[in-house]
Amino acid sequence: MTSTKERLQKVIAQSGVTSRRKAEKLIVDGKVKVNKKVVMELGTKVSPRDEIEVDGVRLEKEEPVYYLLYKPRGVISSLKDDKGRKVVTDYLGEVKERIYPIGRLDYDTSGILLLTNDGEFANQLMHPKYEIDKTYVAKLKGIPSKKELLQMKKGVRSENDLLKAVNYKILEVDKKKNTTILEITLHEGKNRHIRRMMDEIGYPVTKLKREKYGALHLQGMKSGDCRPLTPHEVKQMRHLATDKIVKQ
Repeated sequence: MTSTKERLQKVIAQSGVTSRRKAEKLIVDGKVKVNKKVVMELGTKVSPRDEIEVDGVRLEKEEPVYYLLYKPRGVISSLKDDKGRKVVTDYLGEVKERIYPIGRLDYDTSGILLLTNDGEFANQLMHPKYEIDKTYVAKLKGIPSKKELLQMKKGVRSENDLLKAVNYKILEVDKKKNTTILEITLHEGKNRHIRRMMDEIGYPVTKLKREKYGALHLQGMKSGDCRPLTPHEVKQMRHLATDKIVKQ
């Protein structure tokens, strides 16, 4: 927290407990206390000296932290798994803060995954309206035509979802092996978005990696590597989100 007063929902989000939107609902539902008193007004401002409780748990004051993980395949984008499989926090070493993934990558998908305890930052990057580019490289079974690939930009229906790609680029075609390597850029990432989209078009994904997330990339990293984001990178990602809002 800073030395000045800030909105209660923002302070809750910055603590890493939840997103600002969910924090607002908790306040309205009467599940937040400030100095032992229930507060239900969204405009309430608090100072660092105030004691805040969310759902009966006292809010701890943590400094915001931001990590980039090169998630390997076969790892769950969660903090724990009841089947005993590896989870993303297994790769973070001695991180004391209560961090969690920003969004998720499928079990069989590798690449960039961000983790933080800053709920507001996480909400900005996950919300579709901020239109942060997420670039993937997919290996496909088969060789789609240009007309078939254009369906991705128009949108493909799957299980009541309209799945779209912002852009795509063919990186490699292997006629002997009957495979295609495709770069695909998304703004919104629904569950198994690319795999479902390509299944509907008729070219199943056999391998998938997220190589870029906004201004961030995997250059110099190996699968399983993790590093903190630099202050400049955090600022870049915030700027990408706010810049999109200004242009809307």
